[in-house]
Amino acid sequence: MHNAVLNHLRDLATSHGTPIRATIHDEAAGCLVPLEVSPDGTTRMTGEPTRLPAAPGTVQPPRGVFGPPPVMGGAAAEPIPERKPRAASGTVNFRKPKPGSGPKAAPEPAPELVLGPKPAPEAEPEPIPPSRFDAIAEEMLAEVPVGETADGAQVWTAALGRVGDAVRGGDVERAAELASRAVAKASGALGPRHPEVLHLRELCAYISYLTGDPARAFDLSLDLARKRAESGDPAAAYGNVRSAATAWRVVGDAEQALRMGRELIAVWTALASKPGPAASDPRPLESAHTRMTRLTARAAAAEA
Repeated sequence: MHNAVLNHLRDLATSHGTPIRATIHDEAAGCLVPLEVSPDGTTRMTGEPTRLPAAPGTVQPPRGVFGPPPVMGGAAAEPIPERKPRAASGTVNFRKPKPGSGPKAAPEPAPELVLGPKPAPEAEPEPIPPSRFDAIAEEMLAEVPVGETADGAQVWTAALGRVGDAVRGGDVERAAELASRAVAKASGALGPRHPEVLHLRELCAYISYLTGDPARAFDLSLDLARKRAESGDPAAAYGNVRSAATAWRVVGDAEQALRMGRELIAVWTALASKPGPAASDPRPLESAHTRMTRLTARAAAAEA
């Protein structure tokens, strides 16, 4: 049985201080299961499961005040006297009272509930991918580089090995040159939109960022975001957008940063308007809008 249904019945039994009887509509098993749930959480079957009828009835959820169980055949039900909830122990004494003692309170009839199928759970939000700068940095540290495709894995591994050696040696200018050469060679062999070529362009963008050229890193990352979105890969596109945002934030000139920010936010907003991780992660875009407000104020103050 579904835990949510049993928990709901247990709460009802506790609040009313009496066992709750329910007929569970188990659509998966194709049967109706009569249950009784006590306030202490114990559950027992009150009868044998029966097959579902050809045309199941409507679901009638509880309204908060429970009357007598439904009576078949149109007979009127006797009213139930109002009573205070019992202590949460859930113990009910069913022994026959002694003559003349008169029980203080008779057990209340358990309300009958008919529960329909469990509602479908809400969809889990899209996982937020790391920025492609972060992903490239991790790949450069990996013992065994992994390409995006089988036919381009060798190209990626060779290029990343040479570029990584240059970066670790402190020669980032050499690393940038090697990355650009790798992109040109792979583009000629595999095509400009091949996944491995786009992967190498991400490497170029990251190396540009390391060499202190955030404008080039921004342009490369934002162009990759457009291409990834056009190819139907919103997660990778969002990773590229976040890389572009990283490069944009280190641009100090207010006028230049405003121009770049307008372009970034246009691509970002379009991506966030569709299902995907960009739509599930609104705060970074809000932060970008906040920076644009500050940049506008700075530019206006510089002109004054």
